[in-house]
Amino acid sequence: MSFPRCALLWARLPAGRRAGHRAGHRAAVCSVLRARVEPVPGALGRVCAVASASSSSSSASGGSKAPNTSLFVPLTVKPQGPSADGDVGAELTRPLDKNEVKKILDKFYKRKEIQKLGADYGLDARLFHQAFISFRNYIMQSHSLDVDIHIILNDICFSAAHVDDLFPFFLRHAKQIFPVLDCKDDLRKISDLRIPPNWYPEARAIQRKIIFHSGPTNSGKTYHAIQKYLSAKSGVYCGPLKLLAHEIFEKSNAAGVPCDLVTGEERVAIEPDGKQAAHVACTVEMCSVTTPYDVAVIDEIQMIRDPGRGWAWTRALLGLCAEEIHLCGESAAIDLVTELMYTTGEEVEVRNYERLTPISVLDHALESLDNLRPGDCIVCFSKNDIYSVSRQIEIRGLESAVIYGSLPPGTKLAQAKKFNDPDDPCKILVATDAIGMGLNLSIRRIIFYSLIKPTINEKGEREIEPITTSQALQIAGRAGRFSSKYKEGEVTTMNREDLSLLKEILNRPVDPIKAAGLHPTAEQIEMFAYHLPDTTLSNLIDIFVDFSQVDGQYFVCNMDDFKFSAELIQHIPLSLRVRYVFCTAPINKKQPFVCSSLLQFARQYSRNEPLTFSWLRRYIKWPLLPPKNIKDLMDLEAVHDVLDLYLWLSYRFIDMFPDASLIRDLQKELDGIIQDGVHNITKLIKISEAQKLLNLESLSAENQSRLSGTVKGQARRMRGAKTLGNKAAETPSPSVGEKSLASRLVQQGLLTADMLKQLEKEWLTQQTEHGKDKTEHGTHSKGARRKKKEPDSD
Repeated sequence: MSFPRCALLWARLPAGRRAGHRAGHRAAVCSVLRARVEPVPGALGRVCAVASASSSSSSASGGSKAPNTSLFVPLTVKPQGPSADGDVGAELTRPLDKNEVKKILDKFYKRKEIQKLGADYGLDARLFHQAFISFRNYIMQSHSLDVDIHIILNDICFSAAHVDDLFPFFLRHAKQIFPVLDCKDDLRKISDLRIPPNWYPEARAIQRKIIFHSGPTNSGKTYHAIQKYLSAKSGVYCGPLKLLAHEIFEKSNAAGVPCDLVTGEERVAIEPDGKQAAHVACTVEMCSVTTPYDVAVIDEIQMIRDPGRGWAWTRALLGLCAEEIHLCGESAAIDLVTELMYTTGEEVEVRNYERLTPISVLDHALESLDNLRPGDCIVCFSKNDIYSVSRQIEIRGLESAVIYGSLPPGTKLAQAKKFNDPDDPCKILVATDAIGMGLNLSIRRIIFYSLIKPTINEKGEREIEPITTSQALQIAGRAGRFSSKYKEGEVTTMNREDLSLLKEILNRPVDPIKAAGLHPTAEQIEMFAYHLPDTTLSNLIDIFVDFSQVDGQYFVCNMDDFKFSAELIQHIPLSLRVRYVFCTAPINKKQPFVCSSLLQFARQYSRNEPLTFSWLRRYIKWPLLPPKNIKDLMDLEAVHDVLDLYLWLSYRFIDMFPDASLIRDLQKELDGIIQDGVHNITKLIKISEAQKLLNLESLSAENQSRLSGTVKGQARRMRGAKTLGNKAAETPSPSVGEKSLASRLVQQGLLTADMLKQLEKEWLTQQTEHGKDKTEHGTHSKGARRKKKEPDSD
């Protein structure tokens, strides 16, 4: 008969019989109860011996770093309510005096020996304190305790046992609220990332030939690799951007080599029957590591060090099943790639290339936008700078194209085409470092508007530092490309004081890449969740990264974006695998609408409600109007990102996102609206500046009417005084002009920005004086009223 059943029957004996048997059986019952608890309670020395043996065994097995216990989030263990079988412990012994129990627990907590013993089991001071508080609350608030702990507490009250005998029960409770304590060794094995080549058995089964095409931008390295790709019977191209994948897709099919396209948001099969072509152009995250190819091309291999995306290049390098793998990138990656391939038993052949066209750093800065020439590209590192520069260029009667990262690919291509077209009057380009890859641009001179760029380091920390040599070379190399009409490139800065720093940056040797990125797989996270079933996905990631072990040649990529999405949808009931997929969806967490859309999509999915074309149209409030200002343009870009998110999810959950083709047509229409907006971007900037200046949104109808009289008088005096400055302050939006007289006068050229500032100042002065008079009058009136009410108050 099992002991719990025996104890239960004993508790149900009639009171008379139980009393007769109590003295004889009590010692035996307590002995059996104690035997059920590991380690055996009793003298502290014996418990310490068990702890010491366990500790030495653990250290012998790994010698791993101590975990960061601040990541261990305590679970809630609810106190026990009244039991249907009654309080068995009280029946066997007696009811506990909670005051006495509290004194025992406090004494237990203060014991230095207990604290040291807890540390041996992984309970540092913080965990020990949290576990004790939970343990004490559990005991004090429970209506009935388990028989074993009840008897031990009763024995301690009668000095029949030592307070240290509570430790096994305390440890059992600690492992309930911190389950990671009970499976640390298993978690370390799961998160062991020290031999990544072993994750790809198909690639290890063949002897691959690795060829590294090394050289600066515009050296022909990618061209030679692509020629090998096109001449092979089968091949895969892995690029860093959708634009590059599209370019190779089009180039391959134009050359008569059937090629499919695979990106996160798009699948294009070139064969009419949908059969997979022998060649595929894809973004690096989407490459297959199980499909055999003759030739694989991995472009921009130096991005293997990228804090967020480096894992994708590591996966492609170690996992692609191709007879020949051609790597294209900076020489800084040669040593690391050679070391990584040494671990797979594969040798690396390096082919060096020189730049095809000369490039020179000028001895003078631009200093003024008046000095711009056709073929100039001003590189900024913020949208605000792009808008400001574009506006100033337009004031000078010049047209400019605009390219920045959050623009849709179609809009970027349209702006690049506009800039490259010799018959288009647009001969100036304003861009971010988004031009560093994926666009063929006819640039004569690169002008760095600034050399400071905000970045995110490997720890996820925001840094504002000068651009690196690698970044500077990548951007500067866009000038004077071999395929453009400018056969020589020039580089300079906007400000004279930046020129010496630019020369210094460009002359520095490129730091060799030290390590390659890694990323936990869905399977590894699922295994973690098996051991920690009540832990949130975000917390699982934190614990995984903390427990992970990597060789010096690797690092774990920053997962802040993944954790952001995990926390965003944590409250939505989803399976772990589905939750993981939603969290890997690429979103811009700076866009509130995109973030709320991920949340809404996950909520719809959890309700098993398909996200149809009609539903999404209602959600984004389609049809959308052309942008009237910069804010509208940014809102349209966010909607485009939401459609991208839908398409990305549609390839993972086809049944729940069924209308991908219709959404793609909708996105193309939106792309056209955005292209028109960017084409007229200086007009949008002017309207935005005028709205900000006039503060139209905050001016009430009353304020506008007060202002109108003053404006009319000033306008009559200044009628006909339209100047170049007036033109710069024009606000040509009819919808905005209808809102106030001030904006209509600006639109008609009867009021300038300086005049408006002066009018606002005068009006504010009048308002202040009027308010002062009103206050004095009001005080006088109140005083008079008060005197009438209180005649006796002198």
